[in-house]
Amino acid sequence: MGRSQETFNKKEQEKKRAKKKQDKEAKKEERKANSDKGKSLDDMMAYLDEDGNIVSTPPDPTKKKKEIKQEDIRISVSKQEDMEPVDVIRKGTVTFFNDSKGYGFIKDHETQESIFVHVNALTSPIKEHDKVTFEVEMGQKGPTAVRVKLV
Repeated sequence: MGRSQETFNKKEQEKKRAKKKQDKEAKKEERKANSDKGKSLDDMMAYLDEDGNIVSTPPDPTKKKKEIKQEDIRISVSKQEDMEPVDVIRKGTVTFFNDSKGYGFIKDHETQESIFVHVNALTSPIKEHDKVTFEVEMGQKGPTAVRVKLV
């Protein structure tokens, strides 16, 4: 009979598979050798030093311990001092408003920022170049004018 139908490519694929399998076995053996299972309790212990850092050595019992008053311990972030309330009612000019689509933009006089406004946030009808007062809230896509009134 003739030679087997194994081509060069088939032999290479078989070699790659064998190499991959061998590497996998080697990694498995390495994991078994370096396994942390069965460590003693002392090997797994961690300690805190006087500064609150985690260390592997136990504290020295001959050292004098610091006395800390319970009132001095702070678990959370301290409260921020109340900042002066920012003027929530702003003034601006309507730069664009489309009645049929029901939205537009107001240019804030203070920050020169363009703020989106929807028809549902209006207390009275507005048109372009009207002077208005409004408040700003964060919408889905950024700042949005609410409680918009004509001046």
